[in-house]
Amino acid sequence: MKHIINQFNLLAITACVLAACSGGGNESQVQQKQAQTPPATTSAPAPDGTGSNGAKIGIDQPRIDTDFWTAFANYVPTKGQELGANLYQTSSNNDAQKMIANVQQMLQSDVKAIVLAPQDTAAATSALAAAKAQNIPVVTVDTRPDAGDVYMVVRADNKAYGTNACIVIGEKLKGEGRVVEFQGALNSINGRDRSEAFAECMKTKYPNIKVIEIPTDWKKEPAIAGLQTALAGGKVNGIYMQAGGVYLEPTLAFLKQKNLLKPAGDAEHIVIVSNDGIKSELEAIKRGDIDATVSQPADGYAHWALFYAKAAAEGKTFQVGKTEHGSNIVQPRDGLLEDQIVAPVVTVDGAKLGDLQTVKADSPDLWGNK
Repeated sequence: MKHIINQFNLLAITACVLAACSGGGNESQVQQKQAQTPPATTSAPAPDGTGSNGAKIGIDQPRIDTDFWTAFANYVPTKGQELGANLYQTSSNNDAQKMIANVQQMLQSDVKAIVLAPQDTAAATSALAAAKAQNIPVVTVDTRPDAGDVYMVVRADNKAYGTNACIVIGEKLKGEGRVVEFQGALNSINGRDRSEAFAECMKTKYPNIKVIEIPTDWKKEPAIAGLQTALAGGKVNGIYMQAGGVYLEPTLAFLKQKNLLKPAGDAEHIVIVSNDGIKSELEAIKRGDIDATVSQPADGYAHWALFYAKAAAEGKTFQVGKTEHGSNIVQPRDGLLEDQIVAPVVTVDGAKLGDLQTVKADSPDLWGNK
């Protein structure tokens, strides 16, 4: 029988907000090219002062302390220029109050639309309310706010992240063993989605795998401390890290120090699956240090977030359904649309694991290889 151990007793605290998730959709296609063909739209009258190239778009950079968000920041000016947007940029450094202040600054600077990536999705409500009060549409990227009006959410299916990581680990371990999970912040929709889906998949597909959940709040220190505790309790056969930009390097260094970093194919190899798609993950896959990652499209996030912000400023509207850039627009709650950008699972050989088709780590279409 499968057991889930929360080393910080967090599940008891968060049980009221965490719900079991079913598996995510198939995100194995490579769709991370710089797609320029927009999804089908319908037009509405543009608000006063908008409706042409050069609309001022406010965009807040949420953080630059990981390789993924650094890559995103580097893509933003390029994508803005391609789309003909006049960018007004701020940075909140993972500080919710700073993000709120930045939104006020944008509103005073006559922006026509705003792009946010709130790391604390519950704290975004006041920023969204301030924008709504001035009839300024907001696009969120990477995360979905818990409440408030948003024109479009641009993010991948994060439940699929957890489900697909579960499938890779479960198939490679043949349904047996002890697995450590570095959970992201559970006050974030991404951390919740990945954690819930991973747990549900393990419970239903691989009940003989024992999962040790380590809440980390997207920080490396509790992850490594939790891994060390788990190893003291017995052999660890697999690790699921929900953000490679945070956990990859310290985890590999720790395993190497303990003489536990064995290449894929070795009988003592620890199966490791990550999330991000950064270059260092792809290189680690090629070396055999880790087995897979989910490539979260930094380039696609920047492009489509700005695309939708510009569309919002021009008064355009969108509908639920498949897009011409290979994604799917869904409606997670009434009045809210979310474009779920494709995020493929990457392995060394692009093999099929169970029903999951993966992409080769050396594919030139992956943003981490560009």
